[in-house]
Amino acid sequence: MKSSPYFSQTWQYLLSGVLIALTTFLFFVLRDFLDTTLVALLYLIPIGVITMYAGFAPGITSALFSFLAFNYFFIKPYNTFAVHHPLDLVILIVFLIVAVVLSQLVGRMKASLAAATSREREATQLYELSAALAGLHNDLTIAEILARQVQDVSHGEAVELDITGTQSFVVRLPDIAPPTRSPELTVPIQAARGVLGEIRLWMSTPAISLEKKRLLQTFASQGALALERARLAQAESRAKVLEESDHLKSILLSSVSHELRTPLSTIKAAASSLRSNEVSWDSAARPELIAAIDDEADHLNMLVGNLLDMSRIESGALKPKREWNILSEILGSVLERMRHSAEEHRLEIDMPESLPLVPVDYVQMEQVFTNLVSNSLKYAPINSMIRIRANIEGDAIHVQVYNQGPQVPPEHLERIFDKFYRITAADRVTGTGLGLSICKGIIEAHGGRIWAENMPDGFAFNFTLPLTWDGAPPPQLPMDTETE
Repeated sequence: MKSSPYFSQTWQYLLSGVLIALTTFLFFVLRDFLDTTLVALLYLIPIGVITMYAGFAPGITSALFSFLAFNYFFIKPYNTFAVHHPLDLVILIVFLIVAVVLSQLVGRMKASLAAATSREREATQLYELSAALAGLHNDLTIAEILARQVQDVSHGEAVELDITGTQSFVVRLPDIAPPTRSPELTVPIQAARGVLGEIRLWMSTPAISLEKKRLLQTFASQGALALERARLAQAESRAKVLEESDHLKSILLSSVSHELRTPLSTIKAAASSLRSNEVSWDSAARPELIAAIDDEADHLNMLVGNLLDMSRIESGALKPKREWNILSEILGSVLERMRHSAEEHRLEIDMPESLPLVPVDYVQMEQVFTNLVSNSLKYAPINSMIRIRANIEGDAIHVQVYNQGPQVPPEHLERIFDKFYRITAADRVTGTGLGLSICKGIIEAHGGRIWAENMPDGFAFNFTLPLTWDGAPPPQLPMDTETE
């Protein structure tokens, strides 16, 4: 239970009186050995001590008591307040003046020390709050830190922060319903753009000093600056995201519109020729027109598939349906579909039959090989070689798709798998710039890694795939047996 200020002040006066009484008793016992002037000087010691520890008012009171005790017990005639000698009267007056001045000086020194200590404490608390709020961009975290600082400074019964805005919330310390009475102090959290919230403080005793009120108002200003800074940072982040999204949409629309126009024009021209009477059914041009329609339809299908796959990768919905598959069979089906587009290049396949099964999604891995081989065909010179090989490296299988195309500047190798990022011969080659980023998403969804590197005489894509699935090693392939 805390004592009241009145009770505390009463004890200060009582203890001051007791100290003066004990001092007077000690001097009275030694009165025959002490000079009157020395007694007057010695009385200043307890007066200074009382003023230092009890305050100015108890110090003045002790000075008056000391004056009366000095006059009554140490100025002749003793045991009376009468003064017969002018010198004794001068000593009494000087003693009273010195005692009062000493009390004032010591009191002022104590007040100055208390003010300096208070200012130092306030500066430390403000620094701690500023350091805690620095760099924060979350409104709830800022409010929680501000509430704790207010609670530590005020030692209040309860603190409540009501933050307004797009996401309004309330922070309470302790985390229970506040008292039903009105708060003893309410401080608005005021920023340049308006009121961001309010601090409500309930005190066990209604009294709260002006210094604490001023400090809490400064806390509210610091909190307002932190909240406004956080909201400006959030608004800036949203603006950057929207700007980047708008930029990507513009690139996508430009790329897709260009990619759609070319195959559609080919399909339209071939279909129009077949529909007209210009090409007879037994004409040699008829298979070529049908093949053109088929190839361009496949191109459109791959384009739309890339867009859908990119959307699933970004939303995290790309989940591989793994099964144990033979990697060479997946590559073979891809090369069979691409035989027309690969006619002008030399393909070299190096995949040993001893390679184990790999736990992959068959369709997704087809798309990875399709995109990597297609990219190699676009950039590699005509009649150059494209080599695809695979080997075991530890507990993973390493696949390399090599072509004799131009090298990529080293500073761009890390970004070659970004969306819409195209470097080499981008002005001569068609494409949306999504194929490699889709390969990266599929390989990483399988737990592997993909990268690109410059070779001494060309360029290569590399990727790895783990050979274990849920901790299980690849099953053994059935051995072919010959019966006689």
